[in-house]
Amino acid sequence: MPEGDDVNRAKQEIQSLVQEVVELSKSDVETGEFYAGLLDRAVAALAAMGGVVWSINETTGFKLEYQSNLRQSGLADNPAAQMQHARLLEDIAKKGQPTLVAPHSGAGGEGDDDHVAANPTDFLLVVAPISTDRGVDGLVEVFQRPGARPTTQRGYLKFLVQLCELAGEYLKTRRLRHFATKQTLWEQLESFTSQVHEHLNSRETAYTIANEGRRLIGCDRVTVVLKKGAKYVVESISGQDTFDKRSNVVRLLRNLSKVVCKSGEDLWYTGDTSDLAPQVEKAVNAYVDESHTKQLSVLPLREADPNADDKENRRKKENILGAIIIEQLVDSRAPDGLMQRVDVVKKHSATSLTNAQSHEGLFLLPLWRFIGKSRVLTTARNLPKTILATIVLAGLITAACLVPYEFTMVADGQLMPEVRRNVFAGLDGTIEEVNVSLNSTVKQGDIVAEMRSTDLESETAALDGEVEKTAAEIASTKKRIQMMNDQRARPSDAERAQVEGEKKQLQTVMESYQEQRRLLNKKRENLIVRSPIGGKVVTWRVEERLKGRPVRKGQQLMEVADPSQRWELEIFVPETKMGHVIEQLQKLRKSDPNAKLQLTFILATHPSEKLAGTVEEIHTTAEISGDKGNTVRMTVSFDQQQLTQQLGLKDVANDLKVGQDVKAKIDCGKQPVGYVIFHDLFEFIQSRILFRL
Repeated sequence: MPEGDDVNRAKQEIQSLVQEVVELSKSDVETGEFYAGLLDRAVAALAAMGGVVWSINETTGFKLEYQSNLRQSGLADNPAAQMQHARLLEDIAKKGQPTLVAPHSGAGGEGDDDHVAANPTDFLLVVAPISTDRGVDGLVEVFQRPGARPTTQRGYLKFLVQLCELAGEYLKTRRLRHFATKQTLWEQLESFTSQVHEHLNSRETAYTIANEGRRLIGCDRVTVVLKKGAKYVVESISGQDTFDKRSNVVRLLRNLSKVVCKSGEDLWYTGDTSDLAPQVEKAVNAYVDESHTKQLSVLPLREADPNADDKENRRKKENILGAIIIEQLVDSRAPDGLMQRVDVVKKHSATSLTNAQSHEGLFLLPLWRFIGKSRVLTTARNLPKTILATIVLAGLITAACLVPYEFTMVADGQLMPEVRRNVFAGLDGTIEEVNVSLNSTVKQGDIVAEMRSTDLESETAALDGEVEKTAAEIASTKKRIQMMNDQRARPSDAERAQVEGEKKQLQTVMESYQEQRRLLNKKRENLIVRSPIGGKVVTWRVEERLKGRPVRKGQQLMEVADPSQRWELEIFVPETKMGHVIEQLQKLRKSDPNAKLQLTFILATHPSEKLAGTVEEIHTTAEISGDKGNTVRMTVSFDQQQLTQQLGLKDVANDLKVGQDVKAKIDCGKQPVGYVIFHDLFEFIQSRILFRL
């Protein structure tokens, strides 16, 4: 029974090894790795000394793919034995049959001649062919110890034949995969060549090269840099519709392309820069440090000249179109067939870019394009439509040049009460209390805020100390004078005069201190901030902005407006539009020196109602107004009854919001309708194009 268990265990191990070979044959491993797994498992299953896997090529003959303990067979040190062994393998391959060859014997019998096919080793050779649909592609040879029974030896051969069948399936599957990959490659190549030659626009061509070239090469990123005059421009990056041309990566890549194109030679970087020119090495290191690229290729593109060979084109540096940059960002291993794919992309890219730039360089290209398209309009079928469209277009152009239309300048503004005052800080200090908020009603002289000044408190405390000190000195002087008067011995006139002088001097100092105290009290009154007029507080979030905040003397704290009085309009006209406004004003004042500009405006709260006004004042200086740039402030008056009649406001003071937005249109006379519509375009051409010329 123990022997039966050993046999079953051995069978299970052999079946397990066969299953491993089956799984290995179905995987996409390289042939070297597969042959190693196949032979190691065959040697282990047969408990053999070693073995060899041979591949057969029609041109090169036998090639050793993998071996295990080949030196122990004795073939390595015996040339004559190698010849006999080689002839033996050739005969077995020709027959294509599995064979057992006994030690020191031929495939068909014994022989001593060196040229006779024989097994010169001390081992039993178990040889089986690896057959595919193309014939015998290889042999698996196992060096087995002799002495086993013939039945066991045939079992060896049967097992090896089974493994070789799996090897044949692996080769056929791998060949099919290779054909499928090759077919895919040809499809990608056909797609790339058709798309890269589709456009005659450099930008579109560069975009196609970057995206379709990356897909064909199988790399992580492809970038196309074009030479435009003396500059190099990064035109497209694969996978990115837009990119920042001022970024460090793009800037360093542009510099690297420029350096490589000046050298005229292809750059292949795989991590070592020791063999590069100093200027190229510096540019490569700077870019790699920023982008962390593992592998990099910079290939200059030259104009395709069919009359010049590749060597002549390579020597010319003045016909550089740009460069293609190929990058591996994660894995530094090159894909299979990288060089061939890169050559195809480079060659077709140079041709397509040469054609695109030649086409773009045609004289008056836009005109020729228009003429080419216009021939369709003059065909017999389209001619009536073309004539009708021409007449309509000519009529529109004539109307645009001759028909007058109202010309207005649009400006933003705000509606404000005429009576409004700013409230300022009277002293440097800190706002302790704010007694009002937005829309609070105040009367003239009402307290709107209270301040505290530590400097004023320090001055007051110091002054009080000096006053007390001086008062004590005056009292002491008076006491001395009293003592002099009570003494029987009269003091001298000099002593009495000295004491009287000290008293007068101290009284003078006290009077000065009293004056200082009066001034400080007057300053203290400035800590109470009062409203200069009656009305409403129109400053937004006044308490949050001021309470607890330090302020300087003369700093604006808030604004108070009286909405019960007249209202006025302030508009802000862009400085670029002031020329039309001044021209219209001068035209009006030729006939009437007191003429004023008229305008219409609408409130943001009542957009359907148009109100009329008159420009009363135009400020002489421009001021910056946020995103609008330089603007000129204008003050506009209008009939106050419009607010109640047209807008239907019963209580103007409460219904109107101070500072609400207004859109105004200033009447600038009449101009041709074409100029009214396109005057911004005309002014842009005059200032940005014609002026520079």
